[in-house]
This record gives sequence, C-alpha cells and structure tokens, in this order.
Amino acid sequence: MKNIEEHALNQLLEIIAPAPALRIAHFTNGGEALVAKLSHFCIENNYEYQLNITSPSFFKTIQKTYKEHPFIQSLAFNLNRPRYMIQGKVYDYLFVTSPIEEHIQSSFLQKAHGIIKNAGLIILFIPKGDTQQRYTWMRLFEEHYFVASSTIDDLFEHYDILISKKMHGWGG
Repeated sequence: MKNIEEHALNQLLEIIAPAPALRIAHFTNGGEALVAKLSHFCIENNYEYQLNITSPSFFKTIQKTYKEHPFIQSLAFNLNRPRYMIQGKVYDYLFVTSPIEEHIQSSFLQKAHGIIKNAGLIILFIPKGDTQQRYTWMRLFEEHYFVASSTIDDLFEHYDILISKKMHGWGG
C-alpha cells in the first residue's frame, strides 16, 4: 500500500461517530503509516482494533510492534478461509486496504457481511481512478445486502474510497 496523506486520513476518520466500546477491523497487506494512525486512534479512544494481515512479512512486523497492547489484536489471515468470524465478534467499521482478487470479491463480501454489526460500515480502498473496480464493488455491495454506498474520490492522492452500510434486518 502506498503512503497515504495523514491530513486526509484524519478527515476520513471523522466518519467514525464517537461511542463507547467501538470495534474496528482492518484487512491489510501493508502500510505501516495507516496501521499506526488507526492504532493510535483506537488507543486514544479505547476502541478495539483487529488487524487481519494478509501478508506474512507484514504480519511479522506488526506482531512485534503491537504484541503487548490489549486493544490491538493482529492475526495472520488467509482471505480464502471458510469464515471470517473471530471469537464471535462483530465490528462497527471494517477497513479494507488489502487487494481482494476479482475471483474472491463476492465471497469476501459475503463473509465480511457476517462480521459487521447491523448498520456498520465497510470502507474499501481501491486504486485511484479505477472505474472498473468501482463499478464491480458497487454492484457487489448491492448483491450482498450493503446499502447507502458512496465514493470519495478526491481525498487521497493514490486511492478512491468506497463506503457502504450493512443493511440490517434483511439478507444474510
């Protein structure tokens, strides 16, 4: 993951409404600056931060850094696993910065749906200007019971952000 601008990330984090005991999950394969910023944000607010790391080398780096912190858990994660549920926890916000291969995108959303609280948000980073990915993800959001989808394409230099809310009361 390319470095992202801290001021832009601060703006993005403003979508997280302050509340007690929030849980944030993050699928990532790299980007220490983003992980550090989200970690600091979670520590500051006493939020739980679950790092699902899809890169073995990045996992080794992160595991050492946050090994002793009670609010931050890191896990070496394989996106092909049958379920994403970990210890029965559901999350208010799900950040996705790890690239999701096209052939597993639908499966990813189906499994991610189960770990997001009702009305929780998925926040997906895609390469800037990649309209094919944008349309594919927006269609998949709809198919997998995510609603109120929107894009932020002017915040980061290298990424567009897709945000969608888990529909509650219907679907899987």
